[in-house]
Amino acid sequence: MSTSAKWLRLFLSLLVGILFIGGHASYAAQDITLYTPFTKISVSPGESIDYTIEIINGSAGVRNVEISLTGIPKGWNYDLKSGGWNIGQISVLPGEKKNFTLRVMVPLQVDKGTYRFRVVANGFDSLPLTVTVSKQGTFKTEFTTKQANMQGHSNSTFTFTAELKNRTGDKQLYALIANTLPGWSATFKVSYKPATSVSIEANSNENITLDLDPPDQIEAGTYKVPVSAVTNTTSATLELEVVITGTYTMDLTTPQGLLNTTVTAGEEKKVELQIKNTGSAELKDITLNYNGPTNWDITFDPKKIEKLRPSETGQVFATIKADKKAIPGDYMVNLEARTPEVIAKAAYRVSVQTPLLWGWVGILIILIAVGSVYYLFRKYGRR
Repeated sequence: MSTSAKWLRLFLSLLVGILFIGGHASYAAQDITLYTPFTKISVSPGESIDYTIEIINGSAGVRNVEISLTGIPKGWNYDLKSGGWNIGQISVLPGEKKNFTLRVMVPLQVDKGTYRFRVVANGFDSLPLTVTVSKQGTFKTEFTTKQANMQGHSNSTFTFTAELKNRTGDKQLYALIANTLPGWSATFKVSYKPATSVSIEANSNENITLDLDPPDQIEAGTYKVPVSAVTNTTSATLELEVVITGTYTMDLTTPQGLLNTTVTAGEEKKVELQIKNTGSAELKDITLNYNGPTNWDITFDPKKIEKLRPSETGQVFATIKADKKAIPGDYMVNLEARTPEVIAKAAYRVSVQTPLLWGWVGILIILIAVGSVYYLFRKYGRR
């Protein structure tokens, strides 16, 4: 055999060997395959993604596979588990497969966009994964309510319901503060129990109830109440609004404060009454009524007061007519001033006297009786 033929034969042998080794290496590289059905997922900041990944051993031998992640974004956390254990390597029998889980925790403070990383079976295969963060992330606290404005009287209690959201990566203990004016009462409640603070886990929320009780004599108007939830690292403020329509109170009395008079049976007595608006809201359509003894009659002038501003006093005259058959003595007349919002009452004592004519008749009878006794004494006294 010539020298050139020997070299050709040697070259062909080397070429076949290289091809065989390369093919065997390529086949070995495909002995282990990583598989998961969901390779591209869209999530919001702060969410966690749970992957179930299969290691498939297509070879004829046992494979010890080291598992790792590459390209995971900075600030993202993850763990690899199988059978409840954190793992770094899995052994797979020939022709079988093993499962493990990958949990990826997307931080709250993250930019909107697409992120890529790989699960690697070292020396065998890699599995590309894609996560799309759907919106810009935050690291803050949110304090919100669906109803920030309420209206009512000053003797009302205003109950607000709010939601406190911890959009940070740590558990937070919030101090609850209501900046009210002097005289106001503010009570926070968590799970229906009074509280001054609340603990909220990361990326969780809690419902907060706030009862606001203004002073009874507060003036009508609009009042702002800032409410805060504060920690050492984060805080949020919610502004509530209370509209006070005013208090509805009034007094029914007389100019001197005396609630008694005298009247002769069957006759009339005119007395002056005063109605004072002691509240902070305007009173309208004030009507007067009474409840008195049978066959008595009471009329009011005027019958109605159209309106009274706060601290304003209205004048009404009541004409009281006693029954002509009324027996002398004290009687109670219940007077009432009424509006759609409030009622004022006064118990008025009326002393009934005998008519003057009957007084003279009584005196005459007494004189006649005395005269008769005197006459009888003079006529028969000397015998």
